[in-house]
Amino acid sequence: MPRIILGIDPGVADTGFGVITQVKHELTALDYGSIQTQSKQPMANRLEHIFTAVEKLIKKYKPEIVAVEQIFFHTNVTTAMAVSQARGVILLAAARHRLTTLDCTPLQVKQALSGYGRADKRQIQTLVKIMLKLKTMPKPDDAADALAVAICCAHSRSKLK
Repeated sequence: MPRIILGIDPGVADTGFGVITQVKHELTALDYGSIQTQSKQPMANRLEHIFTAVEKLIKKYKPEIVAVEQIFFHTNVTTAMAVSQARGVILLAAARHRLTTLDCTPLQVKQALSGYGRADKRQIQTLVKIMLKLKTMPKPDDAADALAVAICCAHSRSKLK
């Protein structure tokens, strides 16, 4: 039975998403992209847009689990707060559908894909392309990051039982 995983790289301007299936050790990309909001809109409207778009993805693909990247900002508190709000509405959408969620740190994602916690963005994108047997590099970068989060979740299956 295939397991569907929705990976999300939260952001306010761009929230990356990646939907994969897992059958044993075989991973396949179903969809990926970016949920974009307009900077001129009030924050509440931007968050509502992210929430609604994530709910649509959940209804369309019916994932078993939603994996969300944790935020790691050590300098820009304003950005961290905004991304935290986006992350909150994403987790709310998952909770409303009674879905299991998994938090993945950037370090965990890099280690799951490359075995090395300091891999750079380009290395991770290349590994996503190879692991999912994609013909081209997933774009935008936020979508590639979300696919990496979904792959990390697939590799963390034992933690979910």
